[in-house]
Amino acid sequence: MEIGIFGLPLSGKTTLFNLLTSSHAETGFSSAKKKANVGMSRVPDLRLDKLSQMWSPKKTTYTTIRYVDVAGEKSGDGGLSSDVMTNLKNTDALILVVRDFKSDAVPHPEETVNPVRDIEMLAGELLLSDLIIIESRLERIQKQMKGKVPDEVLREKELIEKLKTFLDEEKPLRDVELNEDERKIIKGYQFLTLKPMVIALNVGEDELAEAEKKVANLADRFNSPNVAVTHLCATVEQEIGELSEEDAKAFLADLGITESATDRIIRTSYALLGLLSFFTMGEDECRAWTVRRGAKAPQAAGVIHSDLEKGFIRAEVVSYDDYVREGSYAHCREKGVLRLEGKEYVVKDGDILNIRFNV
Repeated sequence: MEIGIFGLPLSGKTTLFNLLTSSHAETGFSSAKKKANVGMSRVPDLRLDKLSQMWSPKKTTYTTIRYVDVAGEKSGDGGLSSDVMTNLKNTDALILVVRDFKSDAVPHPEETVNPVRDIEMLAGELLLSDLIIIESRLERIQKQMKGKVPDEVLREKELIEKLKTFLDEEKPLRDVELNEDERKIIKGYQFLTLKPMVIALNVGEDELAEAEKKVANLADRFNSPNVAVTHLCATVEQEIGELSEEDAKAFLADLGITESATDRIIRTSYALLGLLSFFTMGEDECRAWTVRRGAKAPQAAGVIHSDLEKGFIRAEVVSYDDYVREGSYAHCREKGVLRLEGKEYVVKDGDILNIRFNV
């Protein structure tokens, strides 16, 4: 899975990318016209940490997210350039980093700090990009209408006309209810406003106390089931990143924070994509795996290895909570919480699976 990070220059987006991926990409105006930065980040999971403590395996493997930090290059009319839009199209979700701190040394490119203005401006750029694609496709379909038109083209025309109505009303496509067939029809267009989006408000250290209130206000204003709003203070996160794990925990405790903003953003983007984690474990490896919500046991088996899906027979399943409470597979069997599930079983977040198969 791939998530694109974008925002205006000097918003802190590349700093966030560096924090998420432990990278050292160049920040500031000097980096604005360079190619996208790409890096990987593991998804923090306290459940996997606990399972690893219980098993002491040779290896512990977390799920990962690929982050793409696109250049903060602006177009002539103040928005983002077409190259930025193109880079974002290959991603599964977006993180929009919005600046909410003042600095005389690093002035805002729009001269004043106004998060709502910046969000609306950049959201408008995404919407305009999608509208151009739809209008272009409708023109091509219209040229085909003179002869016999295949049914699938007519279905596509009806669907994108529906989408155009939403965009004309300045509504993002992520708010449109689409069934699975409709999503397949438009998948190749890679519409930007169809992607889930995290709005990350980058506040100053002196604004941290008010950050939650600001996040709540933005969440009300940009309310959508496919949009999440959170915050970070990039300078504080940089300080945390330079500390040892023990010192970092103490630092967070002093601030009254239970987890770092980067961990929260990773988890938020992971959940927004409609993903869940299940686990496999043993003496060699304890590992978290990713499937989409609604996936059935054979699909989960296929994530581990294609042979497991082809030869799927049954899955031994126990929930994380039950396993930790009972302490072993043997005790789980005794208490009846370890069960056999077939091909129609829908995997739940935190399931521990052992796949039975025959190829």
